[in-house]
Amino acid sequence: MSASRRSGTTDELGPGEPERDGSDLLAALLDGMDAALCAFDADGVVTHWNREAERILGWTAAEAVGRKGFAGWAVRTADAEEVEGRLLSAMRAPGRQVHEFALVTKDGGRVLVRTQSAAVRGPDGRPAGVYCAFSEVHTQIDLERSIALSEALFEDASWGVVLVDADLRPAVVNAHAARAMGIGRTSVLGRPIGELLSQGVEELEGALTHVLAEGAPPAPAEMWVGVRTAEGERRRCWRSWFLRLASPLAEEPVPLGVSWMFQDVTEAKQGEQEAALLRFRGNQLHRAARAAAECEDPAEAATVHLDFALAGFADHALIDRVAGAPEAEASAPVRLVRLAATPSGAPGPSLPAGAAGLPVRYEEGHPALQCAERAGTVRTDAGEVPAERSREWALARQWPADSVHALCAVLRSRGRTLGVVTFLRGRGRSRFERSDAAYAEDVAVRIAAALDLAGLTGAAGEK
Repeated sequence: MSASRRSGTTDELGPGEPERDGSDLLAALLDGMDAALCAFDADGVVTHWNREAERILGWTAAEAVGRKGFAGWAVRTADAEEVEGRLLSAMRAPGRQVHEFALVTKDGGRVLVRTQSAAVRGPDGRPAGVYCAFSEVHTQIDLERSIALSEALFEDASWGVVLVDADLRPAVVNAHAARAMGIGRTSVLGRPIGELLSQGVEELEGALTHVLAEGAPPAPAEMWVGVRTAEGERRRCWRSWFLRLASPLAEEPVPLGVSWMFQDVTEAKQGEQEAALLRFRGNQLHRAARAAAECEDPAEAATVHLDFALAGFADHALIDRVAGAPEAEASAPVRLVRLAATPSGAPGPSLPAGAAGLPVRYEEGHPALQCAERAGTVRTDAGEVPAERSREWALARQWPADSVHALCAVLRSRGRTLGVVTFLRGRGRSRFERSDAAYAEDVAVRIAAALDLAGLTGAAGEK
């Protein structure tokens, strides 16, 4: 049975006339609606009843169309007058009327529904009937909650929310995400993600592509990204959640895009990394002290401290001692003699050097000389220059050619400057920070004590 009457009870179809294509189209449209719909003529007779109304109440179109009102079948008799009055009052009221009341199902149960009703006017403009769209209240409430949740996420959420379409372009961005990216909400839309982030684009696009193909991952992912700001590029860690969005209207799931939610955890992540780094460096200092204690030669103990310090901290390291007696440092220019160095080619333990006692050919103003003269730590780097220029910079300072960042820490013991320890990093590593300088100074104290002891034992041996 169609959703509208098929026999001669309407103005459009006379008795015995075949249905026109327009009526078939109307019946198909009504049956395909997600909302339940019924209609009444001016006398309150049901003229239309679609499949969703049949699903909710159990009454078929054949059983509903042609009945006068809801009394005795879709509404309890005691409530029929009030319900029909509220529905038919829409013919005399402007706009739509919203009501909630209980309808009776075919099996005798009751369903609380929310209705929207409005007048249907004829060619002369006079009310010809009423249409009524209704749905179960809990379904309507679920829909309203979903809409409210979406609005809250895109307006008031304290984490970033970005809806990305199937082409990996932002389609909707909430206020928090726009602030995190340092860009306006509307200017983000439709742009490639590569234009929004300076780092981490490949990892993010890979995650979005995976979610589109395979679905949401079982756990959040932490991604380091670079964000362009007015102050320059900032590196941030975003803990990200991903959900694949599929159309509820398609017979088979059709991906509409990905919901990407993220929270900035940079400070917490940096705190974790710093704590782990401190633990590792503390363990290295402890292990180095125990290993050095087993060395009979104090000079060997100094190189043991250097080797343990190098792990995870630098690519190369050098120990230069002051030439001559340390007491003469105030009256003569500082000259440094290479005592030990790590291999510049393959990794390995530091090797003794400078047996001849010839000073290293450091030019005036060299960082190691500055460190010895000032008795303080010196940090320097080649800067943002091409590889060939950085190579020339390193070789001019008598350092391995791949060195880009340097840190020189003074070796002092018993109030005297004994030399300088230099740590070097290559191009693939970050420059030395203040926390690195503090660690280098701790190592330098231990190396200086070993060298001082070596000098004392050497002097005792000569006597």
